Amino acid sequence: MRLADMNWMQVQEHVKRDQRAVLPLGSTEQHGYLSLCVDVILAERVAIDAAEPIAVPVYPTINYGFTPSFVDYPGTVSLRLSTLCALMCDILDHMVRTGFRQIVIVNGHGGNGPAHGAILEWLDRNRGVQVKWHNWWNAPKTMAKVRQIDPLASHASWMENLPWTRLPGVQMPAAQKPMIDIEKYLRVDPGVKKEVIGDGNFGGLYQRPDAELMAMWEVAVAETRALIENGWD
Repeated sequence: MRLADMNWMQVQEHVKRDQRAVLPLGSTEQHGYLSLCVDVILAERVAIDAAEPIAVPVYPTINYGFTPSFVDYPGTVSLRLSTLCALMCDILDHMVRTGFRQIVIVNGHGGNGPAHGAILEWLDRNRGVQVKWHNWWNAPKTMAKVRQIDPLASHASWMENLPWTRLPGVQMPAAQKPMIDIEKYLRVDPGVKKEVIGDGNFGGLYQRPDAELMAMWEVAVAETRALIENGWD
């Protein structure tokens, strides 16, 4: 359930019986022909779909992340890593102050990974609290399902092209894009990166049948729900 659908009195009563909560983390960045907010949309939706049946509150999504590689693409917003780390720790401080002690961060953007280090430091200052960092798209069962459908999947390719991330009137290319030169991509500046990436897709088909996408999504939701529900002992 969304925190936005609760008032403070309901939260106060809720934490007396359940100290679990979810914090989705996204990014506003280029995703080729898809929405600039793919990582926000998918992190929030998988968190809500997973948490709703087990009545665990989902906090509002952090809409911006750490994405310096895409800053030459219009619309992209990249926080300084120190800003993202401080923001997340401030939010966690107040989640704990409310009474939550078992927190899952559902991350939708690989570039946010370095911020996990700040969470580990934060846990040293908050003994007795547990925080799970969950990259929903490459969790073991979800990634296995992706590979089963199509091994060539990447940023802004078919695996992120769900009904909720498409834009009206935008036509997807039909061809399968070859994988970009990852080694070159990793060593060059954002301007050269844009030349290497081109339209934003790192490689693979731009779209696959919705039935395949929903099969992947069902696995992702179930895997996320299991993480929220279990493993706190």
